[in-house]
Amino acid sequence: MMSRGIRGVASALLALAATAAWRPLVDALKLRPESTLSFDGKSTVRDWSCKATQIDARIEADPGAVAGVLQAHKAVKTVTLTFPTAKLDCANGTMNGHMMRALAGTQFPTIVFTLTGYELTAGAPVKGPLNGTLTIKGVTKPISIPAEYAAAPGGALRVTGKYALNMTEWTVEPPKLMMGALKVDPTILVNFDLQLQP
Repeated sequence: MMSRGIRGVASALLALAATAAWRPLVDALKLRPESTLSFDGKSTVRDWSCKATQIDARIEADPGAVAGVLQAHKAVKTVTLTFPTAKLDCANGTMNGHMMRALAGTQFPTIVFTLTGYELTAGAPVKGPLNGTLTIKGVTKPISIPAEYAAAPGGALRVTGKYALNMTEWTVEPPKLMMGALKVDPTILVNFDLQLQP
């Protein structure tokens, strides 16, 4: 007959085994505060830039994802980035208002990117496109963004890239200022420098 002490040890081992078996197979990566995203454009008068002052991210990845991606392994599973329209800062109150109206920010308060797939090519840096959908003003379209991946201080993963976006494809009418004398070019450049921390 098994003694009480042995039964206790056996129960503890079974509990540990059960805990290990139910350990989550994915980890969450978080955006560091120094991550940046901007929408840069031109107009008939001057260049302009609007920065996302708030980026909400939901990123699921395999354990050890940073090291995995740097070895060109597809360790990131899901990515959803959300930018509140009201948190776009163009460093100009008038431009902020025009951009908010152009994006119908009251009706569509967020811009959302959802990852659908990606490819990685080994190198220094690792390179590969981010494929996904971008939703602006209630319109969702597929996009493919060239990106680079490199190590960042503190064990983080740095993801950088840029994407030329035609606002009119998302039914966004480019803002006009100064009685129409200042007209914004419909093509803008989305620049991002994201640092992902386990």
